[in-house]
Amino acid sequence: MYSEKVMDHFQNPRNVGEIEGASGTGTVGNAKCGDIMRIYLDIDENHVIQDVKFKTFGCGAAVATSSMATEMVKGKTIEEAMQVTNKAVCEALDGLPPAKIHCSLLAEEAIHAALWDYAEKNHIVIEGLEKPKTDIGEEEVEEEY
Repeated sequence: MYSEKVMDHFQNPRNVGEIEGASGTGTVGNAKCGDIMRIYLDIDENHVIQDVKFKTFGCGAAVATSSMATEMVKGKTIEEAMQVTNKAVCEALDGLPPAKIHCSLLAEEAIHAALWDYAEKNHIVIEGLEKPKTDIGEEEVEEEY
């Protein structure tokens, strides 16, 4: 059963779309379930995320976690965005069924992938950011959550 927040973010997703000329773009997926998530970031000269958009192909939980994750990083600094974990996304949505936890990990990794792209384009290092995986499997969920 999904929480009211999950249903709200699925039925009324926030920040859907793409940003032309985005500061950073990250795409991740889960080959096993077929979910694909792309996050676009518009980051200003002070390293603040001014705008964020997403496009997700997947289940309702994938859409809801994408929507919530974008809400959680909008207006935040890069350092603050790095603190948005899959667990934080789950908690903000009042939980996800165990079989859907991987969707929140996709959201976290998509943000990290977009930040990685931004760092590469701007020749900077973001503390704590590792090169993201593009395929997030179920086994990572068990380790991370």
